[in-house]
Amino acid sequence: MKLPPPLLAALAALRSAGGRPRLVGGCVRDWLLGLEPKDFDIEVYGLDYEALGRALAPFGPTDLVGRSFGVIKVRLDGAEYDFSLPRRESKTGAGHRGFKVAPDSTLTEAEAAARRDFTINAIAYDPLDNRILDFHGGAEDLKKKILRHTGPAFVEDPLRVLRAFQFAARFGLTLAPETAALCRSISDSYQELAIERVWGEWDKWATKAVKPSLGIMALKQAGWLKHFPEIAALDGVPQEPEWHPEGDVLIHTNHCLDALVGLSSWREGPPQVRRILSLSVLAHDFGKATTTRQAERRGMLRWTSPEHEAAGGPLAESFLQRIGSPLDLIPHVRQLVVNHLLHHQGAEEYRDTTVRRLARKIEPATLDELIAVMQADHLGRPPLVSAETVRRLDHLRTAARRLMLEHAAPKPIVLGRHLIALGLPPGPQFKPALDAAFESQLDGAFADEAGGLEWMRNYLRAHPPVLSSSSTPSP
Repeated sequence: MKLPPPLLAALAALRSAGGRPRLVGGCVRDWLLGLEPKDFDIEVYGLDYEALGRALAPFGPTDLVGRSFGVIKVRLDGAEYDFSLPRRESKTGAGHRGFKVAPDSTLTEAEAAARRDFTINAIAYDPLDNRILDFHGGAEDLKKKILRHTGPAFVEDPLRVLRAFQFAARFGLTLAPETAALCRSISDSYQELAIERVWGEWDKWATKAVKPSLGIMALKQAGWLKHFPEIAALDGVPQEPEWHPEGDVLIHTNHCLDALVGLSSWREGPPQVRRILSLSVLAHDFGKATTTRQAERRGMLRWTSPEHEAAGGPLAESFLQRIGSPLDLIPHVRQLVVNHLLHHQGAEEYRDTTVRRLARKIEPATLDELIAVMQADHLGRPPLVSAETVRRLDHLRTAARRLMLEHAAPKPIVLGRHLIALGLPPGPQFKPALDAAFESQLDGAFADEAGGLEWMRNYLRAHPPVLSSSSTPSP
């Protein structure tokens, strides 16, 4: 593993002091997966806390606030690292915080590794001798894409089930049967989890997944899908085979999610965009659970879900509130859910005024986000592909980019200050004039400030404002 030179120097100093430094946790897992490690956690054996501090002191100020946990933070060349002693954990109460943690420098490396949640996170690495230390078969599980618990203490922390959910999605893993059984045995302990921790795991799923469907299927296999009823309700809901050959609504949703992470809007987007898109695609068909029925179409009974996009809006909102989503995320997702079928309506070609009004309608979501959700929905019906849908989405994307509306809705050009400049005193007469100006702007009547002012002069001549006494200038 390639390490920063300042960190290597500190590791060599620890060994010179009689310690055995090991890289542990996610950095080793990521390295073995061919990913670039971002955070390096170091566990040190053979030294007590004071000796650890003395060995690190020459490298700069050390933060000793983690003494009760046996942790020292050191900043090396602008980066912060955690150096810790091996720790014992004992269950003292409910939830992920119900643990007593105490450093124990006498622990063996195998004993310390056993306290970690999954075998893939229990692999250690000796950076000075370039050795893998794998006491629980984690490297083999990584090769086989299996997510397996390390030991029976797994059941003491219900958060580990949600960690399994996001790990499965991020690294393309499936739950080992015995791990799934353990998860089912502690399903009722979900209520012990703080909502902030629940959201933390969902956020990792939404922003880091490489195959998000595996996370959803891990929840199902673990018996934890019931804690997210809006998703659970999709399982087994039928779809018309002619339109959805892939199967039921949950299967369709999983296909859509996996298609989404392959789109450039998701791949190249920042975390904020990724979470909006992932959660919108997850929720886009929530309404089918309550609207699906059989009805006659083209002379035969077919499965239909009329108005499911509108029905999905409130369900998406309740789901996001249940998992602790930030409040500002909810209106984005709701707009994308309730409007995800707009490309099936109207003409194949989008007029400029239609694009402007659509961008305005879906605020605070954007056309780029809506197109990504529509595209993922379309790709979630393998092997069915509609050339007409592809054309419509391409035309909408091209029009949005040409009008520079892919990332933001149009903003009014004519404002109150323009009315004042034209001699109109502030008052209730402002709103109808400004509303009319914005509607004409959306229709393409003008595109810049000069054109807007000329339009407003003509409007005021044709619609002389009736001034109230409160807005009449004083003599």
